[in-house]
Amino acid sequence: MTLSVLDLFSIGLGPSSSHTVGPMRAARMFTRGLDESGLLPEVTRVKAELFGSLGATGIGHGSDAAVVLGLAGHDPETVDAEAAPRIVVEAIDSGRLRLGGTHEVAFDKDADVVLHRRKSLPAHPNGMRIAALGADGAVLAEQEYYSVGGGFVVTAEDLADPEPAAPEAPEPYPFGSGAELLQQCRAHGLSVAEVMHANELTRHSAEEIRTALLTVWDVMRECVERGCSRTEETLPGGLQARRRAPGLRRRLEEQEAAGDDKDALWAMEWVNLYALAVNEENASGGRVVTAPTNGAAGIIPAVLHYFDRFRDCDDDAVVEFLLTAGAIGTLFKRNASISGAEVGCQGEVGSACSMAAGALCAVLGGTPEQVENAAEIGLEHNLGLTCDPIAGLVQIPCIERNAIASVKAINAARLALAGDGSHRVTLDEAIKTMRDTGRDMKTKYKETSRGGLAVNVAVNLPEC
Repeated sequence: MTLSVLDLFSIGLGPSSSHTVGPMRAARMFTRGLDESGLLPEVTRVKAELFGSLGATGIGHGSDAAVVLGLAGHDPETVDAEAAPRIVVEAIDSGRLRLGGTHEVAFDKDADVVLHRRKSLPAHPNGMRIAALGADGAVLAEQEYYSVGGGFVVTAEDLADPEPAAPEAPEPYPFGSGAELLQQCRAHGLSVAEVMHANELTRHSAEEIRTALLTVWDVMRECVERGCSRTEETLPGGLQARRRAPGLRRRLEEQEAAGDDKDALWAMEWVNLYALAVNEENASGGRVVTAPTNGAAGIIPAVLHYFDRFRDCDDDAVVEFLLTAGAIGTLFKRNASISGAEVGCQGEVGSACSMAAGALCAVLGGTPEQVENAAEIGLEHNLGLTCDPIAGLVQIPCIERNAIASVKAINAARLALAGDGSHRVTLDEAIKTMRDTGRDMKTKYKETSRGGLAVNVAVNLPEC
C-alpha cells in the first residue's frame, strides 16, 4: 500500500473525515462514474444509504448533508464552507438536485438519503450504498463504498481485491514498519523526513511537495485564526457547547501585553488555544486539514503552532515536521487504522498524538531513534481510548481531548529527547496493540454514540 504524505494531510470540511469528507467524496465519485459511463442523462433519481457508524451518528456528523454536496459535484477540498449549508437547503426546499452540477433529478432527502441506525455492511463499520435509478425505477448503477478513516474511500471491490497496481517508480527507501523505517535511516544516514521526502519524489516533484506542505500549514494557520475570531458564543448542533477559543485568546493577549506571561505553564495555555480553535472550527463544519482525521485535526496544528511561537521555526522546519509526521502516519494507516469507527479514538487522537510527538522531536534535533521513541510514547498513553461522542457530535469529549493530547505530544517529545532513543516498547508493538485493542473493543465504544459518555451524560436531544 503506497501512501503519500499529501494523502494524510488533505484539506476538507468538518466535522469528520470519515463521516463528512469520506461520504462527500464517495457521492462525488459515484456521480462522476455515471457521467464517464454515459448513464448520467438517463438517471431520474439517486438513492444513498448509510450503514453502521455512518448511519448511527451521521446526523451529528453531517453525513447526510455531505452526501448531498457530493452528489451535486462538490469536493470537500474546494467547496465553499460558508455556502455549503445553503446549497443543501436549496436542494431540499426545491426538491431538485443537480447531479454533478449538471443533470437535474427529483430529490426527496428523507427518501433519498437514508441512515440505517442498526444495520451494517460487512466489510467496514462506515459503509455506504448508492444507486442510480432510471425512469421506470430500474437500477442503472449501484456501488458500495467504505469510508475507512482520514477521508480515504474505497469500494467493496477494492476491499475484496486489495492488491494495488505496481507504482510507476519504486520508492528508493520503502518501509512498512517502524523497524524498517529506522533501518533505512541508519543504512543511508538519513532522517525520517529525508526518507519520506525521497519516497515522495517518486510521485511528486520537490517543488510540488514543498508547495503542498506549506499550503497545508497555511490552511492550519487560517483555521486557527478563524476559530479564534468567531463571534458566535455556542457551537451548532444542540448541545449548546460554549466556544472558548476567542475568549482564551483575548485573555492571553491581554496578559502578554501587560507583561504577565511568566507563568511556568504559559506555553501550555497557547497550545490549548490552538487545539481548541481548530476543533471548534471543525465542529462548526469549517475548513480544516485532516491530520490524519478531522476528529483529531487540532493536535498536529497545535504542536506545530507551539514550535512556531516558542522555537525557531521557518518553512524548512515546517516541511520537516510534516514529512516526519506523515511517515509515522503511514505506519498507522498500513498496519492498523485511523478510523474511530474501527478502533475507537485511539486510532484518531492516538495516531495524531504519536505523529505530532515524533515530528516535534525531529525538528528539535532528535535522532531517528528518538523520533520513533517519541511517537511510541505519544501512542502508548492513548491506548484503549474510546470514541463516544455525546449526541453524535464531534464536540464533547473531542474538542478538549485534542488539547490534552497536544500537550501530551509535546511531553512525549521532551521525554524522548531526554534519552538516547533506546526504549523497551517499540512503535510497531504499540501500533499492533492499538489494532488488537480496537478489535476487542465493543462496538458501542467505536463512534456509534451508544456507550460511554454518550449515554451517561443526559442531553435533551433525539437519538443520533
